[in-house]
Amino acid sequence: MYLHSLKNTLKNSQIVEIRPIKKSDNKEIAKVIRTVLLEMDVPKVGTAYADKALDEMFETYQRSKAEYFIVEDNGRLLGGAGIAQLDNYDGPVCELQKMYFLNGIRGKGVGQKMMDTCIAFAKANGFEKMYIETMPNMEAAQKLYRRNGFEYIDGPMGDTGHCSCPVHLLKSL
Repeated sequence: MYLHSLKNTLKNSQIVEIRPIKKSDNKEIAKVIRTVLLEMDVPKVGTAYADKALDEMFETYQRSKAEYFIVEDNGRLLGGAGIAQLDNYDGPVCELQKMYFLNGIRGKGVGQKMMDTCIAFAKANGFEKMYIETMPNMEAAQKLYRRNGFEYIDGPMGDTGHCSCPVHLLKSL
């Protein structure tokens, strides 16, 4: 199901598609993510903002057990999220990565649909736990994570390079 385009109906009857990233999405998804990060007043250093991968999202996820999903409405990219093995960590733990959505679609069920897609992909690829790092002021995102079984942990796992993200959560799959 996660590898096929998904049509999802939002609370306001708007239809969006969740699909795997294409190479042609690179420039637009980088712009969307940076827009959200600036809106959320996230530091540019030690966060996804500075990641080299942000400008090469398609290429970054062309590896085993990894996928980046795009939220699209009528050809317009509205956000996305990725799953990949947690960097510098031994064991069946993936990381939920770069899950950001433009302001206009937040609070309308897209985050939950994306979470369902990412969890299904992680389980299908043999991961046993899912890890995420976030910022303290991203309270709505943390509520979504908690509703989906994520629990706060005391410190980082692996080494994502996101030293400015002090909130760490983990979920058993």
